[in-house]
Amino acid sequence: MWTGGVRVIVLDDDNRILMVRQDHPERTVWMVPGGSIEEGESSAQAAVREVLEETGLEIETCGLIWHVEEVSERGQRFVNFFRAKVTGGELKLGTDPEFSEEDQVLAEIRFMTRDEVAELENVYPEFLRGELWAHLEQGTIDYDAFRMRDK
Repeated sequence: MWTGGVRVIVLDDDNRILMVRQDHPERTVWMVPGGSIEEGESSAQAAVREVLEETGLEIETCGLIWHVEEVSERGQRFVNFFRAKVTGGELKLGTDPEFSEEDQVLAEIRFMTRDEVAELENVYPEFLRGELWAHLEQGTIDYDAFRMRDK
């Protein structure tokens, strides 16, 4: 059975990317906001919810950039990566409702330049270091592959 998740690329006016730092017992990792798709929710709806929960920002998705699949001993998983623009809210560190107050892993949020992302020790996924920026430079990031099938 497939398990689905989302990650969201949010850029500010200076083309800095919104990153969140998660502190886990085994390591610290920087990533774009996101999480699991809940029952009865589309991946685009999950993207909006997850960004609000983690960052306090209201967004509108602008397009599906990547659909990443993994079939391994961990199971069958996919993550949809959306591009989004900020429509409201206030940037503030949120919480992850999947964890108790004392077990929160969200530690920091901030907009980062390409060079700042390149200097980070642990980035998920790795293609945020190069491929994303290449798409921005080439102007190929605006294609929207996301479609919803009518019921």
